[in-house]
Amino acid sequence: MRSQPLSRHMLAFGLAALAGMVDALGLLKLGGLFVSFMSGNSTRLAVGVATGSAVAVTAAGLIAAFLAGVIAGALVARRAGRWRKQAVLALVLALLIVAAMLVDGHGDLLTLPMATAMGAVNNVFQRDGEVSIGVTYMTGALVKMGQAIAAAMTGGPRWGWLLWLLLWLGLIAGAIIGTALFGGIGLAALWVACGWCALLLGWSLRLGPLPLA
Repeated sequence: MRSQPLSRHMLAFGLAALAGMVDALGLLKLGGLFVSFMSGNSTRLAVGVATGSAVAVTAAGLIAAFLAGVIAGALVARRAGRWRKQAVLALVLALLIVAAMLVDGHGDLLTLPMATAMGAVNNVFQRDGEVSIGVTYMTGALVKMGQAIAAAMTGGPRWGWLLWLLLWLGLIAGAIIGTALFGGIGLAALWVACGWCALLLGWSLRLGPLPLA
């Protein structure tokens, strides 16, 4: 992550905040399932299968939607070339708008495009065709932060852990905001997430295309 310029670090922090906001809204809607945290959903799927609970079906649907988003985002990124960040963000924004339009009278259905959007957004930061910064899951970030702290304690870069901390804090801040918005306006808060995503898309356009190899 240190190899990324500051402007792209800011985009990563903003995307983590978006993921936190959307995941909090999905969690509050579904009462214990997630639209971005597929490790948790996989555990819920396994428990549901073992106990014969209907939650397994919902968890499986969310996992499938997330995976579809990853695939779609990867294909869009590949086609967009140097403009892949902007193209993927445009896809994410479109999916969030679809989810927001399903708020009234569509039950849990709107969580599927939310999960698809969260799968797609992980394609914004890639290196050699693989995710370089995961913005919707923080286990990896916390592991890297811990490793960087250990490195700093043994003579390595003194502040190498700070960027991972800020990424984690971005998700926490977004989740807090999403929870507060849900308490006030319910799932209409998805339109706020759409607005935030549009701002991030605008920021990515300001950054311009990726440099030539």
